[in-house]
Amino acid sequence: MATKNTKTKFSKETYMYWYESMFLMRKFEEKAGQLYGQQKIKGFCHLYIGQEACASGAKTALKEGDKWITSYRDHGIPLALGTSPNVIMAELFAKATGCSKGKGGSMHIFDKEVGFVGGHGIVGGQIPLGAGLAFGEKYRGTDNLCICLMGDGAVRQGAFHETLNMAMTWKLPVIFVIENNQYAMGTSVERTSNVTELYRLGSAYDIPSEPVDGMNVEAVHEAVAAAAKRARAGEGPTLLEFNTYRYKGHSMSDPAKYRTKEELEDYKSQDPIQQVKATILENGFATEEELAEIDKGVKAKVMESVKFAEDSPYPTADEIFKDVYEQEDYPFAID
Repeated sequence: MATKNTKTKFSKETYMYWYESMFLMRKFEEKAGQLYGQQKIKGFCHLYIGQEACASGAKTALKEGDKWITSYRDHGIPLALGTSPNVIMAELFAKATGCSKGKGGSMHIFDKEVGFVGGHGIVGGQIPLGAGLAFGEKYRGTDNLCICLMGDGAVRQGAFHETLNMAMTWKLPVIFVIENNQYAMGTSVERTSNVTELYRLGSAYDIPSEPVDGMNVEAVHEAVAAAAKRARAGEGPTLLEFNTYRYKGHSMSDPAKYRTKEELEDYKSQDPIQQVKATILENGFATEEELAEIDKGVKAKVMESVKFAEDSPYPTADEIFKDVYEQEDYPFAID
């Protein structure tokens, strides 16, 4: 039985999940950034630090069987869904034990077991795929849905508008989420669009659309839960704009000099992890000492993932053509 407190809308168990899952995302990403600096992780690497409430809040609002798809900033969501940090870290190391067998890297994390259909490297490329996943669920007659997340830069793609039109016309069970972290790479929303409240773009297709405080995990949960209820009732898609912020640059190669220190500190003062921690302490759901033990366990889990990745082998040469086509007998010789 969930333990509830009159001062909160959600159970103790929910707050404790939010705290631990967001803290895991934060520490995993901090470690990934450190390892990238040591050149143990190579290629592209986009960190989720600051945006953790988007994943954790949506997770508690949805159910097993729902599908998740996102862009290349994709480490946090599978961690929230329960994917082992070991296989994600191994993928970042390009090791054979990674969730994509070391062949996808940071931008192509997948985990079929938890319903995570990727990480996608093409800006906006996941948007029509998300609608397709929702179409599949409707075609099969399930009550599952797809939540399709994208960055604020992706709404400039034609595929965004084409997909919204089709999804609403066919009443597909899909939740479109714009994780508006205020900058598409290094360019602010104000410099790229006359419409700066991006959720309003849904009005052209009569899609129910609203802004959400993406730094507040409770607000995220409530918005996604309402959208999910609509989708499962056969009423079609919803467009949500999560107003959030990334504390780091667009990628590891971005020094983020296009924003002020004051702006960064303002968003850090709204930190989603600290908000949840304060609620937990105020309601007596846990003590400082108990949270410190959770922190210690999370840090140990992250360090275990690093050791797992370092100890794992690289893919062998015969993996080159596997997972490219369905047929496994290739007419290619590998020396």
